[in-house]
Amino acid sequence: MRACFLLLLLPLVSNAAPTHVPVFVAGQDGYHTFRIPSVIVTPKGTVLAFAEGRKAGRGDAGDIDLVLKRSADGGKSWGPLETVWDDADNTCGNPCPVVDAKTGTIHLLLTHNLGTDTESKIVAGKSERGRTVWISKSADDGKTWTKPREITKDVKRPEWTWYATGPGVGIQLKSGRLLIPCDSKSDGGKVRESHVIFSDDAGKTWQLGGVVGPHCNECQAVELADGRVMLNMRTYRGNNRRLVSFSSDGGKTFTEPNEDAALIEPVCQASILRLPGEGILFSNPASTKREKLTLRLSTDEGKTWAHSRELFGGPAAYSCLTVLPNGDVGCLYERGTKTAYDEIAFAIVPRAWVKGE
Repeated sequence: MRACFLLLLLPLVSNAAPTHVPVFVAGQDGYHTFRIPSVIVTPKGTVLAFAEGRKAGRGDAGDIDLVLKRSADGGKSWGPLETVWDDADNTCGNPCPVVDAKTGTIHLLLTHNLGTDTESKIVAGKSERGRTVWISKSADDGKTWTKPREITKDVKRPEWTWYATGPGVGIQLKSGRLLIPCDSKSDGGKVRESHVIFSDDAGKTWQLGGVVGPHCNECQAVELADGRVMLNMRTYRGNNRRLVSFSSDGGKTFTEPNEDAALIEPVCQASILRLPGEGILFSNPASTKREKLTLRLSTDEGKTWAHSRELFGGPAAYSCLTVLPNGDVGCLYERGTKTAYDEIAFAIVPRAWVKGE
């Protein structure tokens, strides 16, 4: 009895390590490569994993479909591959979903271009049609999706040639506003900027918000405790540090971007989200190369990053974070042994592990 009593007095320390489940594997399901992971949890607790299914190669152009897999058990197992958008030989991609907590509707922002229009042609303004912006939605837990609807004229400036939604996820602000992080290129690619688009009418109409630059593009957003929106951005300044900018008006305008000295990056997409009860969680390859996918936790609204844990030490690139129904963390990320694009895996991360407990 005495021994049992002493055991009860010992601190409870979780030694549970993350588990990693392959979701999209290169060469399977009729696709050469899968890229650009995005993941959300629906109001019913279903985990939806999105990606670009690239038919013929690893490149960003050509025959690319927007695909989806579903998990009903918190990411432990996954159903068959489903196609959300397949437009023949054209490029359908850059998934960036957001859930409207008021209605339960999932809004999925996307981009499109002709398969024959390469990024270099689009950026140079020499493509046949250019890059366009679209939206689809699901009102049945992601089982079916509406035919994509174009919103380019509402959210794209005339001088922007390249345009990308996300990659990653959007957020819903406390006000109810739906906000999607995006980026653009202009002046032949010399100008790279981040921006947001938003909807105040449950996704019916969308408008352009604040633009941040120069020397940044792919970005993700998080709402801070004081109501500000923090935008965390991929950088091209040459210092391999993430850029951050803030909005005090719900994303209509942003401050000049500054470097976060703690967030090293290899010029790559990253993910950020609020982990309820803990703080702000961030994931990216914490290196000057695409490797060492790392989770960081800030307990002071992104000012410092008190906790850091390496999730995967090998080649790794894009990632997307979510909060699982049981409160743990899910991370859908690109990884491999030879390259960072061998597969897209889903990591189930115990909340205590993130903090090193």
